[in-house]
Amino acid sequence: MDFLDKAGRVRKGEELDLAAVDAFLKAADQGLEGTPEISQFSGGASNLTYLLRYPGRDLILRRPPFGARAKSAHDMAREAAVQRALAPVYPYVPTVVAVCEDPAVLGCDFYVMERIAGIIPRRDLPAGMTLSPEDTRRLCLTVIDRLIDLHQVDPVATGLSGLGKGEGYVRRQVEGWRDRFRRAHTPDVSDFETVMAWLAEHMPANEVAIRVIHNDFRFDNVVLDAADPLSVIGVLDWEMATLGDPLMDLGGALAYWVEADDEPEFLALRRQPTHLPGMLTRRAVIAYYGEKTGFRVDDFSFYLVFGLFRLAVIAQQIYQRYSQGNARNPQFASFGQVVNILERRCRGVIAAPSAG
Repeated sequence: MDFLDKAGRVRKGEELDLAAVDAFLKAADQGLEGTPEISQFSGGASNLTYLLRYPGRDLILRRPPFGARAKSAHDMAREAAVQRALAPVYPYVPTVVAVCEDPAVLGCDFYVMERIAGIIPRRDLPAGMTLSPEDTRRLCLTVIDRLIDLHQVDPVATGLSGLGKGEGYVRRQVEGWRDRFRRAHTPDVSDFETVMAWLAEHMPANEVAIRVIHNDFRFDNVVLDAADPLSVIGVLDWEMATLGDPLMDLGGALAYWVEADDEPEFLALRRQPTHLPGMLTRRAVIAYYGEKTGFRVDDFSFYLVFGLFRLAVIAQQIYQRYSQGNARNPQFASFGQVVNILERRCRGVIAAPSAG
């Protein structure tokens, strides 16, 4: 049975000038021939991802969303540069084919990479794909291990010290995401002021380490080998990768980690199969990560709350764009409710940290 991730029709309002893209790519890569077929992946709620199918070769195009956006967000040239820099030391990044910074082509920067064809575990495993609890646990540990592998990359020794500012990361993140939320706030969602005040009061004084971090690590950003679904062959979506505190990266990943016995409103937000029998709980993930890395993880509530808050800000930014008519995906209409659910989840972790 074919479990490969598939693209569908391009959404209305998110069409590309295929002739312009084709001309740009053939100038950059003389080996391309024929006319590509274009389709769009439904996954992802930020940058737009398209499949370009040339005869005998599949490429992926990434571009920013349409409409107004933050100046520092959706930097396609940077995302491509991160992947190129990581490729020698982290073999799971896709190979970049070309980067376009000429607005005459599509009106925005974009880049094109080789497709890593495989299985992407989204909200549920592909129809017909079943795993035993034992295999599910193996898959879970394999995915976590790929995050741990990334956090073992020494940015100084590998020449990646230019990926970010490093020291002071935690404070910059707390203050930066606070400001982003206030700019994107709409009157129909929670104001998060209580949560933001708690984060400012409880942030650690220093980072546990400075490492390369992904900043959006979750199951639907990994690619599994179609021939061996328990093996990870790719990690996608490097837009927010930088140098920072690896515990912040783990906290961000756990914001998506919905368990089978979580409250119904949080269960409704599930977008990866972490509810399956055999998956580690959030607490078990934290303990496993601490054991493998040697980082102290005994007091993790700050990182859990921050991860949930940051996810809420991302959802709020998308909801604001949708409310202004600049995002077309109909799924975004419910993102205001998502933000409110995440606010309540933050307050729940603050009130009972052990229940995170």
